[in-house]
Amino acid sequence: MAVEIEIGVSPEGVQALALKRANRHGLIAGATGTGKTVTLQVLAEAFAREGVNVFAADIKGDFSGCASTDAEPPGWAKARAEEINLPLTPEAQAVTFWDVYGELGHPVRTTVTEMGPVLMGRVLEATDAQEGALTIAFRQADDWIKEGKNEGLLLDLDDLRALLTYLSENSEDIGKKYGLVTPQSIAALQRKVLQLEMDGADRFFGEPAFKLEELMRPREDGKGTIHVLASERLVQSPRLYSAFLLWLMSELWEELPEVGDMDKPKLVFFFDEAHLLFRDAPKELVNKVEQVVRLIRSKGVGIYFVTQSPADIPEQVLAQLGNRFQHALRAYTPTDQKAVRAAAQSFRANENVDVAKEIQELNVGEALVSTLDAKGAPTPVARTKIRPPNSHVGPILLTERQSIMRANTFGRAYEKAVDRESAHEILSRRAEQLAAAEAKAEERAARDKEEARAARTSRSTTSRTGGAAPRTRSTRSTSRTTAVERQTGRVATGFFNTIAREIMRGILGTPTRRRR
Repeated sequence: MAVEIEIGVSPEGVQALALKRANRHGLIAGATGTGKTVTLQVLAEAFAREGVNVFAADIKGDFSGCASTDAEPPGWAKARAEEINLPLTPEAQAVTFWDVYGELGHPVRTTVTEMGPVLMGRVLEATDAQEGALTIAFRQADDWIKEGKNEGLLLDLDDLRALLTYLSENSEDIGKKYGLVTPQSIAALQRKVLQLEMDGADRFFGEPAFKLEELMRPREDGKGTIHVLASERLVQSPRLYSAFLLWLMSELWEELPEVGDMDKPKLVFFFDEAHLLFRDAPKELVNKVEQVVRLIRSKGVGIYFVTQSPADIPEQVLAQLGNRFQHALRAYTPTDQKAVRAAAQSFRANENVDVAKEIQELNVGEALVSTLDAKGAPTPVARTKIRPPNSHVGPILLTERQSIMRANTFGRAYEKAVDRESAHEILSRRAEQLAAAEAKAEERAARDKEEARAARTSRSTTSRTGGAAPRTRSTRSTSRTTAVERQTGRVATGFFNTIAREIMRGILGTPTRRRR
């Protein structure tokens, strides 16, 4: 087994990467069209030849060429091989194609639960308030799982949508237990989930979930497998693209055992268009990436970021990248000039190389290279002509890709999606049962009300027809007198009162009052 892989030739001699230090991560940077993809392909096929598995995102589709060879190497490849005096041996590598959308590779899925609230919030471009609601949703799901309830199984977007609906309908009770959840935040999240689904991301969330052992599976011939993620469509959803790759790195970090320093890595991970991971990323996410990059090397995994400028990578992450391959940068603006100076300062000095000057003069296929030697120290920067790949440069035919996919028995196990009972089915059934119970209660209340109305009507009808006669005013009418009768009675009453008064005065001796 080789102890290093050859990258190219510089005036100082052959530039190589020590396999023992390949898990110290790396950076491949340079402007568009300067040869980054060819450098990536050279490294990937060299790792595979030495028994190291590789995972790489294929943004433009041309990285698929490592699965094929040319009957006759192209003229530029033969000329470069002769120029640097390194052998060019046509050789295809074992490749497995993956695709989130299941079109240009075997489907690769994960569950909403495995993605977690932080990455899911990034995929949904959630605000702080919406992230808070999402965190509460995941906490509720976790509590259900701990209680043995399958309502907490968040497998696909339907499950997430059902859980959000539950939170909205029970916001008062949820707020008392976990914190305030506003209907506005839930409604906004539901709209974003719908948009994500319309973009085709529903194919990514579900089962069977992608197993990490697929990336670590060894080959019988002792060589490594190159796993290619078809990303032409995926990269059009930058948040989903970056969240998926970060999820994959996090899963590797969490599940792989500690192995310390090995003679060679177990897996090398190439993250193309790495700037998408950090664009508009919150500080917590950047800290998470820095933590994963810093610690995952002890799991035997090397991570190589591929981007246009080193300035695209946060400093705390950039400091962890020990192997550097810097292609040409163009300094047309003050910002570009600042990026050039920053890139030049990141290399170990070489008295024969003016980095700030040569970084703008590099030809296509040339790079400033500095790697870690066997002792872990960076080598002096060297202007290097990158060797050509042994495999085909450029995309392969669709028929050839499909033939490779049909031959992969492990990948075919992911072709058919599985939809088992989870949050969506259980919460939907519960909602239907609750709605049915409420409908029965309303029906019963309406029936009771109608029966009460009918009973009152029946009692009223019975009283008018067959019951005791109602009181009348006929007795009052018999005691009524006419006006003449009433006047005559008053005259008689006054006459008799006068007689009685005079008699009493006569008896008592009281004199009669005389009128004056």
